Amino acid sequence: MSALSPSISTRMSAGDWTLLLLLSLIWGGSFFLIALMVDHLPVLWIVALRVSIAALVLWTIVRITGRGVPRDAGLWGAFLVMGVVNNAIPFGLIVWAQTSIPSGLASILNATTPLFTVLVSSLALADERAGPTRLAGVGLGLGGVVVMIGVDELAGQGHGILPQLAMLGAAFSYACAAAYGRRFRAKGIDPLVTAAGMVSGSSIVLLPLAMLTAGPPPGAPAHAWAALAVLGVVCTGLAYVLFFRVLARAGATNISLVTFLVPVSAILLGWLFLDESLGPTQILGMGVIGLGLAMIDGRLIGRQSPPN
Repeated sequence: MSALSPSISTRMSAGDWTLLLLLSLIWGGSFFLIALMVDHLPVLWIVALRVSIAALVLWTIVRITGRGVPRDAGLWGAFLVMGVVNNAIPFGLIVWAQTSIPSGLASILNATTPLFTVLVSSLALADERAGPTRLAGVGLGLGGVVVMIGVDELAGQGHGILPQLAMLGAAFSYACAAAYGRRFRAKGIDPLVTAAGMVSGSSIVLLPLAMLTAGPPPGAPAHAWAALAVLGVVCTGLAYVLFFRVLARAGATNISLVTFLVPVSAILLGWLFLDESLGPTQILGMGVIGLGLAMIDGRLIGRQSPPN
């Protein structure tokens, strides 16, 4: 999920819905692909190579489309910060978490990103204070997280709380990136250039870190390398291109629907190919989170209600 979203809103056509569903399938598929790699490659190498491949893809598209490459050192410093907060930290936490929890559960916890975005934006941005309805949606969504993780886990009686908290940490990091990323829109930086600079910044941090902590990339089965290539090219690089296309056509409010759709595709892929399943507690928690997101988005209270 990207943190770069200008505020426009239009009615979605059938073509827009097709692109949105495709994007949700691609991002949902990223959790499935990570599950294919975590037993064969170190966490840091998965993340480092993912963003490096995406950087090559995006800069190629930038040059082919005639967009300029920034030369300002200050802007590249901002790209570096954005890459750490929006890619390095959350991608690392997600991959580490998936060494212990199913891909479907990881995708559900990742869908809490809008909940944290509302909280962070309310605290950090004077013009994005949340009203009572949105705050109630955040409370409901966080209640869904508690339901889904389970009372036993929160009381320390289970064994899966740390990876689940790592997923929530990734969602919080995305929320911080959303607030920080407003500076690029304010400066009129092309979103695709921002995305390319961001994954380049995270590559600069992650490649040496992976080499220092994990050594050279180890040998791995062909399917793991193939999954990594698809993750970098399609689920990261091309996904950004598709995201910004849908954003330009349908607006930020409509593209936020992808938050609801990504867990569906991730759960379906995990069930079909990885023999994963979710218990009734996780399904109930997912439903409560969905209600919270609907309240935040405003769809639950109808189009006639005044914004707050």
